Amino acid sequence: MSTFRNPIIPGCYADPSVCRVGDDYYLVTSTFEYFPGVPIFHSKDLVNWRQLGHVLDRPSQLNLDGTPCSKGIYAATIRYNDGIFYMITTFVESVTGARRNFYVTATDPAGPWSDPVWLPEAPGIDSSLFFDDDGKCYIMANRQPPEGQQYPKHMEIWMQELDVKSGQLIGPKYSLWDGALKFIHAQEGPHMYKLNGYYYLLIAEGGTGHTHSVTIARSTSITGPYEGCKSNPILTHRHLGHKHPITNVGHADIVQTQDGEWWMFCLGSRPYGGYYRNLGRETFLVPFIWEDGWPVVNPGKGIVELEMPRPSLPEHRWPSQPACDHFDAEQLALPWNFIRTPRGEFWSLTERPGHLRLKLKPETMTEWVNPSFVGRRQQHIDFAARTVLEFAPASDNESAGLVILQNNDYQYRVEYTRLDQVYVVRLIQRFSGEEELLAEQEVAPVGSAVKLYLKVEALGQDYSFYFATQPEQWKPLLEHANGTILSVDVAGGFSGTYIGLFASSHGKESDSYADFDYFEYSPLN
Repeated sequence: MSTFRNPIIPGCYADPSVCRVGDDYYLVTSTFEYFPGVPIFHSKDLVNWRQLGHVLDRPSQLNLDGTPCSKGIYAATIRYNDGIFYMITTFVESVTGARRNFYVTATDPAGPWSDPVWLPEAPGIDSSLFFDDDGKCYIMANRQPPEGQQYPKHMEIWMQELDVKSGQLIGPKYSLWDGALKFIHAQEGPHMYKLNGYYYLLIAEGGTGHTHSVTIARSTSITGPYEGCKSNPILTHRHLGHKHPITNVGHADIVQTQDGEWWMFCLGSRPYGGYYRNLGRETFLVPFIWEDGWPVVNPGKGIVELEMPRPSLPEHRWPSQPACDHFDAEQLALPWNFIRTPRGEFWSLTERPGHLRLKLKPETMTEWVNPSFVGRRQQHIDFAARTVLEFAPASDNESAGLVILQNNDYQYRVEYTRLDQVYVVRLIQRFSGEEELLAEQEVAPVGSAVKLYLKVEALGQDYSFYFATQPEQWKPLLEHANGTILSVDVAGGFSGTYIGLFASSHGKESDSYADFDYFEYSPLN
């Protein structure tokens, strides 16, 4: 029996949504404060995915200025109707600020996608679209019940007709669902489907933490009333404990293959070194069947597994991406992201061909700003990342290097900087907003031409940092640093760990820049 390994998209790719167009499958995920927003993936077999691009790849589509960590772009939904792709999502401005829903469209999933159509009359988060057989379109999201919350985090799922050509909501809002059980909170992530005369409403409940779950309800009328499945939640791992290899499973979307099989995409996390989830929430795949008009997920087991039987579709692999980016393309590779919408021309692949040039900005890695930074997700429990830079700090306030980032208050920075007449490399730990110098080594006298090689290796929660001035002549900067500070369980938030390159002049204007010759990321096991 042929099998596949979960997660199918590792690293912090949360809140997956999927649609099928003929023999092709398209999937999108959340991106929070990172830019570009909403990566879009393509598959032929549900297991092997290639990234086509990002849905929100222009500043005119996405202004993340001042957006706090783990706010920004929440759960996206992708749908296809009558030759047009639709992506709808919620922009969360801040902890207490507005939740603004919008959608964009494209005829080609690889883009370009339109500028946003904002829906000011659509409250809540996790908006979704459903196209009915009669051509009508409906929007769903969550909100506080009009009659008030009966218990903490009590929400309901509402629905209203949407004219996608004019971007106007039509008619009344309908209350569809307010909880499978009274102790299950945070009703969100709705998706609707129509099958055998029933409208099915799939819901995420129980919050995004350990008690996360998937529930389902159905009705013969789109406006309800909806009856809940007696087996709810139809998927959860909350009963498996903190030591199970996959936890906080939930927030699902479903698809039927051209062969008639049914599959569910959901998020989940892989804790390691204790209940620590450095990788954030990842995308998993699990089969299900229909029995007596209701889904039965992974029959006989009822859970998502790390290894599962493959779909019946022919295997379709895509060309593998190189582990090393030599920065010799015209554009940054698709895995790279910025923090918030990039402002100013602070990066270049052309000013020194074959290098990524980062110009020093006054902004730092510790603020809710757009720093001079490019990064990618940590996708493996054990990994190595390395780079080499050429940089001549003009003063003590200038630094550049490698950063391992959970958010602005929890991170490790390997900084190359200047102290009086000496270039130094140092490791700084930022924990709960407080910084500590963990290690420092002299590299060369000021004025020396230096290529500085930097490397981080992670084996579970042990993160070790190295430097060199000659290829492969590694010296330890600090070994066995505590990786748990990079977990959402310590740092909070919804995202996973990023690894990236940065350059900062720490509050002062500067004409300096750092050139990075390559960046290599590879799993160790």
